Amino acid sequence: MTLDGNRGPAAEDAASGTRDPDALVARAGKRADTRKDQHFLVDDRVLDRIPEYATDAEMDLSHVLEVGGGPGALTDRLLAVADRVTTIERDPDFAGHLREEFADAVDAGRLTVIEGDALDVEFPEFTASVSNLPYGASSEIAFRLLPHGRPLVLMFQQEFAERMAAEPGTDDYGRLSVTAGHYADVEVVETVPPEAFSPQPRVDSAIVRIEPRDPDYSVPDDDFFMDFLKGVFTQRRKTMRNAVRNTAHITGLGDPDAVVDAADGELMGKRAGKLSPATFAELATLAHEVGAPGEY
Repeated sequence: MTLDGNRGPAAEDAASGTRDPDALVARAGKRADTRKDQHFLVDDRVLDRIPEYATDAEMDLSHVLEVGGGPGALTDRLLAVADRVTTIERDPDFAGHLREEFADAVDAGRLTVIEGDALDVEFPEFTASVSNLPYGASSEIAFRLLPHGRPLVLMFQQEFAERMAAEPGTDDYGRLSVTAGHYADVEVVETVPPEAFSPQPRVDSAIVRIEPRDPDYSVPDDDFFMDFLKGVFTQRRKTMRNAVRNTAHITGLGDPDAVVDAADGELMGKRAGKLSPATFAELATLAHEVGAPGEY
């Protein structure tokens, strides 16, 4: 790849998907602020492959949501494969750069730039999300995206990605694994080294492909189920008996002792990391029935 800060948009190949990522960074006229989790993906090969994980899975790309547009390298690739793209960018300088850099796409109604924090703004209706997420807010953004039931291709820190895709009984298995698995099948499709970014992060990254599906179990209430998971996994080193009793302030249970008494004793002696999502669903259903959660 080449760095030529003197090249303007008109000097680029007119086709979307061909802009040099280093030149985009230069034209944006602003350095990445690592205090704001800004690490620009500048490896052409990785950028070219990210949309392929969506097209290979035959995702509906009629309206793609991108969280964190930055200087626009991934935005450029997405415009090459999507009918429409909406990108959310909280940095006003980068938001302005995106509107100027992709003015033709904006004028044609193919690109919308929303300036704001992805944790606060209302998401538009979208058919898929393909994003290089800001790592500091990646879990919160993922939890916002998953309930929409749309296919996702997302970049995370590798550790986070492996936890998301982890199986019960493994070291990485936790609340994130169960939550993600409640909404979708999760697959780590590529590991990305720090050298692919500018500036380089201190950790490896990974691309995750997420295909929505209904779980093979039922829960009485999604919000209660998520709070129940949050509660018991804060005490993952304790038995479920103690975890349920100690976290009523998180789960909303009015009578946690009633849940412990009604549940299977052997199950209550296990730790959260050993239970399958279906077992959590059964226990959460029981807790909802006998624990009288007042908030749900």
